[in-house]
Amino acid sequence: MFAIIIIACLTRYAGLAPYDPQAVGIATKFGSPGSGLILGTDQLGRDILSRLMFGAWVSLKVGLVSTLIGISAGTIIGIFSAYIGGIFDLVIQRLVDSLMAFPPIILALGLMAALGASDNNVIIALIAILVPGATRVVRSQALSIKELDYTLAAKAIGATATRVVLRHILPNVMATYIVLITITLGFTIVVEAALSFLGVGVPPDVPTWGGMMQLGRKYIDITGWLVVFPGIAIALVVFSVNFLGDGLRDVLDPKLRGR
Repeated sequence: MFAIIIIACLTRYAGLAPYDPQAVGIATKFGSPGSGLILGTDQLGRDILSRLMFGAWVSLKVGLVSTLIGISAGTIIGIFSAYIGGIFDLVIQRLVDSLMAFPPIILALGLMAALGASDNNVIIALIAILVPGATRVVRSQALSIKELDYTLAAKAIGATATRVVLRHILPNVMATYIVLITITLGFTIVVEAALSFLGVGVPPDVPTWGGMMQLGRKYIDITGWLVVFPGIAIALVVFSVNFLGDGLRDVLDPKLRGR
């Protein structure tokens, strides 16, 4: 996973890609893998390897930014919803229930239809579908921590709400926060690819894995590699992120650590 991030950053800022991902060469279109180029060329003669490497930067940028902001916002809202309680908690939970009533991809499609296609709008749409779930998970844990002896003792000796939240609740939900980020990152990458595949995500002129699959599906019967290679890239990244999340959960969860 870290190797993929390094390659994506080097491709974006150090020109690691062997060719310009947008360079068109009609004379070399539909070049098969190994025929002069490692992964071949697409219908416009563009190097697939270069486009995959640049697409890694786009997918990871969108995925990481939306995941960090969405999970962080959900964590903050969940903690304060649990701690404050009352009408504030009730309103937050009804909003969460309303947003989670929609399938995530449907909600993302609706937001993209309203906002328009751009990488920043994809990030906004992903944040909107991540916050409710993170809020619910963190709120549930914060409610339990709120009633533990050390939290009640801190309140009894006059600790302020800010001190209780920062010293007693927040540190004890950090393990959940970290695991949520690693598990959710794979999901955001898949949703970004799905939105690009459907033509409502990142603009078509920007190389993305989902966009490459969308363009290649027209020629899948004669040049299957146009779809296979982006699909493999998505699968490898998602699997690596999920394995990382499982490993962190095993390390950070005391119940699993003792097994």
